[in-house]
Amino acid sequence: MLTRKIKLWDINAHITCRLCSGYLIDATTVTECLHTFCRSCLVKYLEENNTCPTCRIVIHQSHPLQYIGHDRTMQDIVYKLVPGLQEAEMRKQREFYHKLGLEVPGDIKGETCSAKQHLDSHRNGETKADDGSNKEAAEEKQEEDGDYHRSDEQVSICLECNSSKLRGLKRKWIRCSAQATVLHLKKFIAKKLNLSSFNELDILCNEEILGKDHTLKFVVVTRWRFKKAPLLLHYRPKMDLL
Repeated sequence: MLTRKIKLWDINAHITCRLCSGYLIDATTVTECLHTFCRSCLVKYLEENNTCPTCRIVIHQSHPLQYIGHDRTMQDIVYKLVPGLQEAEMRKQREFYHKLGLEVPGDIKGETCSAKQHLDSHRNGETKADDGSNKEAAEEKQEEDGDYHRSDEQVSICLECNSSKLRGLKRKWIRCSAQATVLHLKKFIAKKLNLSSFNELDILCNEEILGKDHTLKFVVVTRWRFKKAPLLLHYRPKMDLL
């Protein structure tokens, strides 16, 4: 079976941060457009901006930091592709804490030990019997660390179609974070209906078109405050498409 070798240089554009031009460290992805940056670079950038540094899409008018998330898969890929990067980063972090006279956080210690054991086992041609259990424990810890907005205030929604040009959803009842926006719902509906673009949709509440940056919390407070029933929203093609 033929194998094709790819030089690291050829894929650098996909594993480097647009803001610092270095390899991704603590890779963090914008949920609106899925562009990825170093977490420290992105957080610093969003202190004065609310758009994606790559495509300039508005992440959120006032709270962009709530719509970015750690991308573990991308970070694992970067560490596997770039020799010595993870060890170098862990060393820099340990030196940083020692310089400030602070105790090194447990997660940094854990990652360092894990990386060292992994390298040692490969160098010696050994595979430890408890590798499987360690991997399961690590995956469980990752799931615990990633809250995915489950601790947010939740909103129950009914999504109804009020146009003959679109079909209804098979599952029109959903429950999600109150911090989700109307834009998130548009993308969700477009995905379910296999539409070419979420921009083809309008979402309405009480027959009023909602702005794409409105959070569900805002919609509930301003248009559904005194109703005990789940939030009822309608979707239809944009007026210029009717």
